[in-house]
Amino acid sequence: MARRISLREFQESLAQRLASARRGEARQALLGVESGNEPWLLDLSDSGEVLPVPPLTTVPLTKPWFAGVANVRGTLYGVVDFSAFRGGEPTRRDAETRLLLVGARHGINSALLVDRTLGLKSIDDLEPMAAEGDPPAWAALRRQDAQGRQWTLLELRALLADPAFLDVGS
Repeated sequence: MARRISLREFQESLAQRLASARRGEARQALLGVESGNEPWLLDLSDSGEVLPVPPLTTVPLTKPWFAGVANVRGTLYGVVDFSAFRGGEPTRRDAETRLLLVGARHGINSALLVDRTLGLKSIDDLEPMAAEGDPPAWAALRRQDAQGRQWTLLELRALLADPAFLDVGS
């Protein structure tokens, strides 16, 4: 069983890795998340803050996968249910559900609703795999870990530029 760490230890480790990534010292570190029973990886240098889900305000006349708007420290974020966006079941809302603030670095106040976080992974510990079918540009890279679990690398820039992601109106 994996060793449990406190939120403080996790945040300190994450801050250290982000700082070393900015200096170009570290290998590519990835944040693992689960959405719709599928494991996903986000580049730490590209991803944003991870938080428990705050209250969401629904927005009328939007697509079913647009979960609403969240107020995070006075800034509004459009929240996309990542599982529902990909055609899966809506993300359940429980103590493990997380909000990933992914677009602020790219000038878009966007957040992804995911089932839970799975911790940090190193790209060096994952083997490349061929993509199956015709995935969108933001989900074309796949990797496999030593336990045989298949991960999809989420290319945030490509996702945030995808017209289907940006078009939330029904």
